[in-house]
Amino acid sequence: MTGTLASSSEVWPSLPLDAWADTKATLHLWTQIVGKIRLAHSAWQNHGWHSTLYVTPRGLSTLAVPHGVRSFQIDFDFIDHRLVTQVSDGAVGGFALRAESVAVFYRRLMEEMARLGLPIRINKRPNEVRDPVPFDQDEAHATYDPEYANRFWRALVQSDRVFREFRSRFIGKCSPVHFFWGIPDLAVTRFSGRAAPEHPGGIRNLPDRVTREAYSQEVSSCGFIPGGGRVRHAAFYCYAYPEPSGFATAAVRPREAVYDDRLRQFLLSYDVVRESENPEAMLLDFLQTTYEAAATPGNWNRAALERGSLAVG
Repeated sequence: MTGTLASSSEVWPSLPLDAWADTKATLHLWTQIVGKIRLAHSAWQNHGWHSTLYVTPRGLSTLAVPHGVRSFQIDFDFIDHRLVTQVSDGAVGGFALRAESVAVFYRRLMEEMARLGLPIRINKRPNEVRDPVPFDQDEAHATYDPEYANRFWRALVQSDRVFREFRSRFIGKCSPVHFFWGIPDLAVTRFSGRAAPEHPGGIRNLPDRVTREAYSQEVSSCGFIPGGGRVRHAAFYCYAYPEPSGFATAAVRPREAVYDDRLRQFLLSYDVVRESENPEAMLLDFLQTTYEAAATPGNWNRAALERGSLAVG
């Protein structure tokens, strides 16, 4: 893809789940493999921030990961459809992204890392998926549609830039805008500065100790999911932990946003946003009003946590 994107439909691409469900499932597991490599070689950070990937002008990246006295970076390039590894000593590796099983992708990546002098060992069991199969044994997931991989990345690019604007309004503790490969989702999380009650855990194929540390402090978290499970479409979300009284019935905008009682979060269809006259303004309004639905009844010290010129309510 080259040149300037001319229309809103191109900037915010259509992403119907049924059209790329198999590609999404395969790509999800590929990102888990790369994410687990970063996790295995990174110093621990609170709330799992050392495990995430980041949106780039071409795809998704680990950014710099230490390996002894060297460092490396692994990038998904969804323009040229390659996996690229760069090393601090100038070595470069990689291979084409194509329709192949998770097991083949895993083997190719591990062989490439070894060739670069970067031996890697990871936990090969996928997280947060139903009926996990070790990566080196998974021959069932083997679909890669370059068009939809590119569309997914373009949706992430748009979400990332709006989330960054939203993040700039908050001066308290706040996560980076980063891609969690467990669900998967692009997320940004604000913190009240207070401890939270112990989380009950119970997330599929994720140790409770990980979940409890992630939610050890009060949060208002928002993000983008490509769809799957109960939510059969791409969507933006916002939830609070712990959820304050009145959160579920709060008057949030736009009117198309709905509260899901089972997921305990507000959802706004990606299609509603991308088809609106001003997607950026609509998404920012959703992020701001759902945050306020958590922070105000939750008695957050908003005057101290927000940039003064933008503190409202």
